[in-house]
Amino acid sequence: MKRGNRRDVVRGGGVVALLAARGARTHRRAWAAVFAALALGSLLLGTLGLAAGSAALGHARVERYAGADAVVAGTQSTRYTAKPWGSEARTVRAGLTERVRVPARALEVVRQVPGVRAAVADVAFPVTVRGSAATGRPWEATRLASAPTRLLEGQPPSGAREIVVGEGVARAGDRLSIAYGTGSATDTHTYTVTGVSADARRTVHFSRDEAHRLAERAGRAGELDAIGVLADSGVPDDVLRTRVRHALDAAHLRDVSAPHRAADDPARLRVLTGDARGEAEFLAAAPARMPLLQVLASLASVVVLVGVLVVTSTVAQALRQRARELALLRAVGATPWQLRRAVGREVGRIAVPAAVVGAVGAVPAYLALRALLVGRGAVPEGLELPFPPWLAAAPLGTAGLMVLIAWLTALGCCARAARTRPAEALREEVPGSARQLTGCVLLGLGAASAGAGALQHGAAAAAAASASALTMVIGCALLGPWLARGAMRVLGAPMRRLGVGGRLAASACTANAARLGAAITPVVLVTAFVLVQLAGGATLGHEAAAQARDAARADVAVSGPGVPYDAVERIRRLPGVAAATAVAHGTVVVPGKELGEPSLERLPVLGVTPRSLARTLDPAVREGSTDGLRPGTVAVGTDRARTLGVRPGDHVQLRFGDGAEARLRVVATYERALALGDFLFSYEELTRHMSAPPPVRVLAALAPGASPTSLSTAFPGARVERDPVPERVRAEDQALGDVLTAVAVTAIGGFTVIAVLSTLALISVGRGPELRQLRLAGADRRRLRRMLLLESAATATAGLSLGTATAALPLLAFALSAAGRLPWLPPGQGAVIVAVVVLTTASATLLPAHGALRGRYPVATR
Repeated sequence: MKRGNRRDVVRGGGVVALLAARGARTHRRAWAAVFAALALGSLLLGTLGLAAGSAALGHARVERYAGADAVVAGTQSTRYTAKPWGSEARTVRAGLTERVRVPARALEVVRQVPGVRAAVADVAFPVTVRGSAATGRPWEATRLASAPTRLLEGQPPSGAREIVVGEGVARAGDRLSIAYGTGSATDTHTYTVTGVSADARRTVHFSRDEAHRLAERAGRAGELDAIGVLADSGVPDDVLRTRVRHALDAAHLRDVSAPHRAADDPARLRVLTGDARGEAEFLAAAPARMPLLQVLASLASVVVLVGVLVVTSTVAQALRQRARELALLRAVGATPWQLRRAVGREVGRIAVPAAVVGAVGAVPAYLALRALLVGRGAVPEGLELPFPPWLAAAPLGTAGLMVLIAWLTALGCCARAARTRPAEALREEVPGSARQLTGCVLLGLGAASAGAGALQHGAAAAAAASASALTMVIGCALLGPWLARGAMRVLGAPMRRLGVGGRLAASACTANAARLGAAITPVVLVTAFVLVQLAGGATLGHEAAAQARDAARADVAVSGPGVPYDAVERIRRLPGVAAATAVAHGTVVVPGKELGEPSLERLPVLGVTPRSLARTLDPAVREGSTDGLRPGTVAVGTDRARTLGVRPGDHVQLRFGDGAEARLRVVATYERALALGDFLFSYEELTRHMSAPPPVRVLAALAPGASPTSLSTAFPGARVERDPVPERVRAEDQALGDVLTAVAVTAIGGFTVIAVLSTLALISVGRGPELRQLRLAGADRRRLRRMLLLESAATATAGLSLGTATAALPLLAFALSAAGRLPWLPPGQGAVIVAVVVLTTASATLLPAHGALRGRYPVATR
């Protein structure tokens, strides 16, 4: 390179640095909003990145099997393979929340493996002690814990009629009657308490042989919950795992559900070591990780999209206020390269520290989010979310993403001034027809997406509603000037009737449609997004609660630890009881396709005793009858039946919580599926596929004039509720969705409040000369304040109206498809949205104009 050219480059670089430094210092007020938006975006993305990284590293807590070197357990997942449209076959997986058991003959196979010092079988089964439900386990299995169970008094059980109970149940030497078995096979024997342990009060330990005999009476013959493996000294975990794995495969052993599994769903036994051992105890922990990651990814995508819109808006508005300055630089000889570099450096001076501030704040924000998730029960019991020190560096990556977004936005915003010839640089930019056409196309695509959502259900309908709202919001942003003109045609006439201030406000808004459009866009954004996020879930919850109230027919509910497993039959025989229904909550997995892709949908369901069901829990049967509910049959909600194309007499194929596949005959369809679930099973059918009988809850209808006193007397340790809480199913990840929805709404609200404040504040600052001219022309402060208030009212009204209209179409489609009703939002939440928008627009309009309205100016003579 020639020496002259090098000097030119150096000189050009100095000019760029000077322009960037002077621009950042001179326009501090404009860049403050950009700093806030970038810092908030970096904070939110860093927090979600940490949460996703922690969830990806998450594992079940190791407690019961912490003393074992390895654990042999069943496969706690199910697979489904299908061929999407025009593609190769794909396989999806879903976790199982009910225990998949191990065949008992695997115990001897594991014991013969070289390096295995001992193999201990663990089983759990329901028992009733002094009228309270409890869990029985073999005393031998306590060896598998990290520390042996401590005996407070006595000794371990050794004989067939000896037990160890928890503290407070009995004392050593006492004799207790223990009821065991299920259904009609329930039996009772008297046992001698040989010891009292520090274990949970609801756990009863038996001798090894007696525990296995009682497990057989509970319907678990030849089945084990898990096998704990104790290795010889010096055998590494990976070597032990490989040896046990080969031995099980050589013996052709599969879990006990294998004969009932789908053909494409292998049931291979698992050998768990390290942190994976906890999966054999906390069954809901592993299946919860993937939904947590999916919800976090969905939330992160929304934050990224909203962040891009807000950062783009704030950067564009900051540079739009300087359009004449940039044009003047171009006119006096600044090259396009110098202009782009100057703006890029100027944005970098703001974006880098802002992103770093957000990244630093992401660590405490994540810790607060994790505490909130745990405190609200959104994280299932036993799921550990580790936070290793190296993960704290993850927010730096999201900070870099925010810097890149700001830099690209700045380059795009100054592109016109950079490529325009100097003689034309001072001309005003007029929105072109391409922008108008693009906005109209996006509005059409949003409407089409909403229409497609009306034909879907569940997650597909929610995704379509979100996509529709996003597309239409972007369309409204592009059509801002034209929408502003249309809004002023509606609002202008009433504003002009409000005196001089109203006429001034109407004239200013009409003459500056582009400015009004820029102010309306963030209001539309916050209104539409928050309405879709809040009203979608609120509509489903409101309708589900209404259906649950309508379904409730029982006068009392009996539940709690004092209720034995055969309580429903005993309650039916009590005087004054007209009907009694036992209710169990469980899950099923439904294979199918969504948008052509294979899917496994895990759904909450109910199991009920069908006798006189309508007198205690009325599902609003539409076709057929629930009297025919028994093993091998099912009742289906009307929407699900319509989706599956079934009616009473047809068959549906699904998988229970333990992976067993069943082809069930439909005996009825019913209306109240949002409250009672899409499938209604017989109590016996559902509980046979559960890890253990659930805590018993019996709904009872009393005869006229009867009193529930007999129920309290019959079950002294039970809780008897008069006018019980309506029965209602809840999705496993509902608490997670509620917490993260609140986080998403808060994030979107924070973003858009920054956008509204910055946009309106920059507009108000830029109007300083205009306001001073009006003062010189004779307008007093009161009239100008009235004008500004009316302008902010017009902005808020137009933004709220357009935002509501933008959200209405996708919400209507979603609500009609998912709930069969119009969208609903709690009035308090709606009032908060309106109040935030009104206060934000008013403060952002009046406060920056305070300087222009201050002081004494000469009044022009009339």
